[in-house]
Amino acid sequence: MTQTLTLRRPDDWHLHLRDGEMLKAVLPETARHFGRGIIMPNLIPPVVTSEDARAYHSRIMAALPEGMTFDPLMVLYLTEGTDPEDVARAHASGLVKAVKLYPAGATTNSNSGVRDFDKVAPVFEKMADIGLPLCVHGEVTDADIDIFDREAVFIDRVLDPIRRAHPNLRVVMEHITTKNGVDYARSGGDTLGATITTHHLIINRNHILVGGIKPHYYCLPVAKREEHRVALVEAATSGEATFFLGTDSAPHTDPNKESACGCAGCFTATNTMSCLAEVFETARALDKLEAFASLNGPAFYGLPVNDSTLTLTKGDPVAYPTHIDSAEGPVTVFDPGFPLHWSVTA
Repeated sequence: MTQTLTLRRPDDWHLHLRDGEMLKAVLPETARHFGRGIIMPNLIPPVVTSEDARAYHSRIMAALPEGMTFDPLMVLYLTEGTDPEDVARAHASGLVKAVKLYPAGATTNSNSGVRDFDKVAPVFEKMADIGLPLCVHGEVTDADIDIFDREAVFIDRVLDPIRRAHPNLRVVMEHITTKNGVDYARSGGDTLGATITTHHLIINRNHILVGGIKPHYYCLPVAKREEHRVALVEAATSGEATFFLGTDSAPHTDPNKESACGCAGCFTATNTMSCLAEVFETARALDKLEAFASLNGPAFYGLPVNDSTLTLTKGDPVAYPTHIDSAEGPVTVFDPGFPLHWSVTA
């Protein structure tokens, strides 16, 4: 018997589109299913000022294929030299919807990020005043901290002190990967949200390391123990307003993933909605998928939900492409490791 599920068109609250030829290749994969996306600013050079954001927005819209609709929600890259007044102007213009905090060296193209958090306190104060959210890559980079503990330590050492010092600051804990992250997000009230990625709902660290290194499962933050994946699934399928979808879909060419020092990131834009339907069905929570993918994110950012809808149909396994071709090289599409019976049909 055919099963269908119709929900408001989803949004992606954490998305990497890159630039140039890669942007042209991957943007249609997101715009096919998603209405909006919070666009990560870690380009080279990064999107630091309002003018940078305006120029990047124009390049995204120029790359959008004819007949497709997509609204890129722009984000500024926080540096120790960021001007609070420029941030306020960018927000007032309606163009910029958030500011992104990268601890320096934490992930791809993060070397321009923050080392001394006290230096960006004036930006936090301004953002709290104007209601502009701070998106946080929540990992410390101290050499003496185990990579699997970076998120938990960041919450204790960095995030909680920032939120205590700036209690009105709206914060999104991006791509949480641990039960620690789930528990802290739940404790934060209306000013704290958390995104969860598609791949962290599906893989644990065994997928990366058992039976040989699997570079296309390597991401940052790195996938953790199974108990943490289970906690993420429970949070995502709970329907709680705190948790919403941010795929962190991150395209890298295969040579850059499969090298001696492979890049971090999973490219999930193509098949995310099918993957999520499988995860939510397994958790007996298909009725909560709309909240996670389509409702909770807009509510946190103070935006209306999308007017249009998306319909998923369950049937024979869907054959997604293994790669997306770009002028820079092939990009491997995330393989969940199980058949995908749900497909987007309308």
